Amino acid sequence: MSEKIIVSMCLLGIPCRYNGKALDKAIKYKEGMVPVCPEQLGGLSTPRPKSFIEDGKGLDVILKRCRVKNELGEDVTIYFLKGAEETLKITRLVNAKKAILKARSPSCGAEGVTTALLKKSKIKIEIIDP
Repeated sequence: MSEKIIVSMCLLGIPCRYNGKALDKAIKYKEGMVPVCPEQLGGLSTPRPKSFIEDGKGLDVILKRCRVKNELGEDVTIYFLKGAEETLKITRLVNAKKAILKARSPSCGAEGVTTALLKKSKIKIEIIDP
């Protein structure tokens, strides 16, 4: 049985990004990859308004020091926290020790909410900027 690795679904060419489009440069799926989209797992639709972490980083969101807002000014923090928690549940369920996540995302980027929660849980993180 191959080692399980959590992978941002958008990196695999699945059109789950905020704008509903697939990435031009998708990575090739390999056995053991477990696709996840924290934003969808958190309850956000695709497409959805673009979001950003306001005045902080993913860990700050987890520690309730700042919020995630979308481009319409709506507070979407609860969706990002739920998505990070659901991603961590899946990571534990499949016993993954590594995650490959997409850069420049308020969930999966180097400073994203999901990335921060997985790092806090000792999951090795690789960030890809396609």
